Amino acid sequence: MPEPLGIALVGTRFMGRAHSNAWSQCGRFFDLPRSVRLSMVAGREARHTAEFARRWGWVQGVTDWREALQDSSVSLIDVATPNHLHAEMSIAALRAGKHVACEKPLAGTLADAKRMRAEAAKAKRRGVRTFVWFNYRRCPAVALAHQLVREGRLGAVHHVRACYLQDWGRASTPLVWRFKRAEAGSGAHGDLNAHIVDMARFITGDEVREVVGAIEHTFVTRREIPMELGGEIAGRASARARGGGRGGAGARGGRGGASSRGATRAKRRFGRSEVDDCVLFLARMESGAVASFEATRLATGNQNRNQIEINGERGSLRFDFERMNELMWWDDTLPSKLRGWSRIMCTNGGDHPYAGAYWPAAHLIGYEHGFVSMAADIVRVLGKGEPEVPLPDFEDAWRTQCVLEAAIRSARERRPIALASVR
Repeated sequence: MPEPLGIALVGTRFMGRAHSNAWSQCGRFFDLPRSVRLSMVAGREARHTAEFARRWGWVQGVTDWREALQDSSVSLIDVATPNHLHAEMSIAALRAGKHVACEKPLAGTLADAKRMRAEAAKAKRRGVRTFVWFNYRRCPAVALAHQLVREGRLGAVHHVRACYLQDWGRASTPLVWRFKRAEAGSGAHGDLNAHIVDMARFITGDEVREVVGAIEHTFVTRREIPMELGGEIAGRASARARGGGRGGAGARGGRGGASSRGATRAKRRFGRSEVDDCVLFLARMESGAVASFEATRLATGNQNRNQIEINGERGSLRFDFERMNELMWWDDTLPSKLRGWSRIMCTNGGDHPYAGAYWPAAHLIGYEHGFVSMAADIVRVLGKGEPEVPLPDFEDAWRTQCVLEAAIRSARERRPIALASVR
């Protein structure tokens, strides 16, 4: 039997939980060439990391991620940290001969992404692989969309229309790391546009040639400094900012006495949000198709609406992650009396990618299964097999990073930016 694939995870928050579940579950759902060993998890706080390791089944929890570099039982280092740490950790791991799976975006800055890409190219020549967690590729509906385009079902693509809308970035959300440029690099742009740019490239097989124009905007310029880490994405502000003060005053405060208001103000500290809340941009693709992209954290009523529509000469498709098991399909080759949007429930094993590993038809899968399917594909590749659909590596993610850079330059310089000029 081959040796187990030893994993070291760096990061114990939102993505740390998603990745831990994926590594522990992939061998239960998929027949894989190697088993997976949860060798080590690294976090900042000793007590939290030890509890995290116990809960998720890691052999040990440590507070120095560099211990994984010297551990011979570790074959792959999984980087699930804030964006500014991706480059240092990934490059060190590659130089130590470890495979790397890194969260998206590839890095917080183009310069860091360029360094990671160069190191990955050198490592690949030594047989060391890289992967980037663009997990939405592993939704059966998105993978099916990729296959339909490759089969020519849409014909020539004319339009790509993508948006990723969330609403957690309201004014009461505190100043967590996602709003700090030094740690995040960008806001909704790097967090959300990264996903839909990758998804557009993946489904169509096409590349962005030029960003024609863009808008970058920050609606909430000051946020409360959080009293604790709190929620997985949005953190936790004071009780008053959350609407938990007397009379449910909410983020703006209510009608207390002057001394009460003064005491509250004395306890609350605010800082500047340094990143975008939303970025919208228009683009031209290499094939001649045109594309639009929008990402925001303030689209009230849209909690995690990751959407893409692709219109071709012979058909169209539409995906919405809030209905992630479905793909909407328009077949324009049908007689006119039969044309209309149809719903494909992407849960049939043998017909739809990844579906056969999980439940019977229409027994739905969820957010976590995209990570499980990606972990399974990584293990397949490291076992000399093939993924069910293509896996993004650092070179692939670099191309998405260049599109993000072109869009932000276009917004700030108010002019078109050719992708050939972004290096």
